[in-house]
Amino acid sequence: MHLALFDLDNTLLSGDSDYEWTRHLISKGILDHDTFEKRNDEFFEQYKAGTLNIHEFLDFQLQPLAGNSRADLDAWHAEFMETRVRPMISQKARDLVRHHQDHGDLCALVTATNSFVTGPIGRELDIPHLIATIAAQKNGQFTGKSRGTPSFREGKVSRVEDWLESMGLCWGYFERIWFYSDSLNDLPLLSRISDPVAVDPDSTLRAHAESAGWAILNLNN
Repeated sequence: MHLALFDLDNTLLSGDSDYEWTRHLISKGILDHDTFEKRNDEFFEQYKAGTLNIHEFLDFQLQPLAGNSRADLDAWHAEFMETRVRPMISQKARDLVRHHQDHGDLCALVTATNSFVTGPIGRELDIPHLIATIAAQKNGQFTGKSRGTPSFREGKVSRVEDWLESMGLCWGYFERIWFYSDSLNDLPLLSRISDPVAVDPDSTLRAHAESAGWAILNLNN
């Protein structure tokens, strides 16, 4: 049996869903433009540079979930999917997922972006399993905090291991394991599996992939 793991932002999407979600809420007047746009840009640059403090970012990113009703959040997310997410999904990305599914591979989306934002995107891509940073809830309302280990950098490795263990599986169960990612932040997981694939990679990941002889794939450019 084979396993196919997919990063989301700038991999299966030609943009960043975390970043665009905040921009969507700003555009609707739900978040203050001056306060949130600057911080959103700052965190995005830190992520690209590999210097992001994930806990500081999650305090920022999950705050709007706590301040609004689930009904409103779901309505805003439906608009977000239509206006921002679907245009970021290329046919190449859909075909890649379908290729692995057609070959009977176990498929999972592995993303640092929170589970509220990414759950509907995983369903849109027809990927049955989601390993994302968990947006904590209490009595059906988001708390504005995360729960457990964020699915980021080394956290992606441990979260995938926990997920496999929950199904009675482990790394060694699979003949081949693919992980598709664009980012230097995913080097811990890319280095853990048999078939790392750099997708439209940032400069650091491209250099590493070329040096290590990893596959490099173009989905979005």
